[in-house]
Amino acid sequence: MLDPIDAQLIDRLHGGLPLSERPYADVATDLGLTEAEVLRRLQTLLANGLLTRFGPLFQIERAGGQFLLAAIAVPEADFERVAEQVNALPAVAHNYRRTHRLNMWFVVAGETPEQVTLACRQIEAETGLHVYAFPKEREFFVELRLSAQAAMAKQQHVQAASRGEPHVAH
Repeated sequence: MLDPIDAQLIDRLHGGLPLSERPYADVATDLGLTEAEVLRRLQTLLANGLLTRFGPLFQIERAGGQFLLAAIAVPEADFERVAEQVNALPAVAHNYRRTHRLNMWFVVAGETPEQVTLACRQIEAETGLHVYAFPKEREFFVELRLSAQAAMAKQQHVQAASRGEPHVAH
């Protein structure tokens, strides 16, 4: 489970790391922790799957690579199996379930467009399903920030309400 300090750490890191010689030490200072504690918590969050990825975002096309949005129409009975197969590939960055015919959407990344094409072919070969590829035509910057602390507070409120506890606003 996510504890309040982990939620605070996730929210702090969401905006980026300080550009310094010891960025984790700087984050630790901001949160009243040690650098070792910040690193341990990040490793635990990744190991437990509460964080699936922690790293920089690049404009990969400038370096000759490619990001590709892709989708598959997966029979519901096979969804978990196919999700495991798709997620096992290092080239797959994100995977999302959707509620329409193309019910699995994911991002494929490669150092070259050819690597992305090969990854899509591999997914087709392993799953037996057609991969629909949606190459980027234009890029938009949308800075989506979801607060882990706010999500925890909401979850605590819902749990309290389900137990019949009154909501107290401060």
